[in-house]
Amino acid sequence: MSTYIVAGLGNPGPTYQWTRHNAGFLFLDRFADRERIAITRKSFSALSGEVNFAGCRLILLKPQTFMNLSGVSIMQALQFYKLPISNLIVIHDELDLPYGTVRFKQGGGHGGHNGLRSIMEHLGKGDFPRLRIGIGKSLHGDSTGHVLGKFTPEQMENLPLVCDGGMQMLEVMLKEGLLKSMSLFNNRNFLEG
Repeated sequence: MSTYIVAGLGNPGPTYQWTRHNAGFLFLDRFADRERIAITRKSFSALSGEVNFAGCRLILLKPQTFMNLSGVSIMQALQFYKLPISNLIVIHDELDLPYGTVRFKQGGGHGGHNGLRSIMEHLGKGDFPRLRIGIGKSLHGDSTGHVLGKFTPEQMENLPLVCDGGMQMLEVMLKEGLLKSMSLFNNRNFLEG
């Protein structure tokens, strides 16, 4: 059985809990809820949990280092489980995608995302799959305020749909490969049925 580290990015603490930047944490919370597991074990400067899903062993990781030090936690986990970078899946918020869309991407730059920047600094490269949860751009051009702002009530209501779509994508990726998941889902908006 293959083992993967599935790291959701976010900032710890109640101040940040429902912010767009915490989309990775919120995704893992939904995942854990649906799979009836807890992400509460304190290890690797993170909260972690474990689940068998789609024929794989997944280590679910929520780094507690704050976003700009996410790489510290992820590096520790990869080293502990002796896993290659290809067995890391990072879930994060994405300004360049509209709300309701979730897209897989293999490798690439950090695009100004501090969590990705930290991971790439610690791992020395960015060649890992990312599940990007669209949060849309700010209407006023204030990216920082937008990212650290809370989801609107309507977005919060729809977030389970978005996360469930991401879980479908993850399942297909683990069973049939990244390219298959990308071809099936990358052009979908999960709020449009």
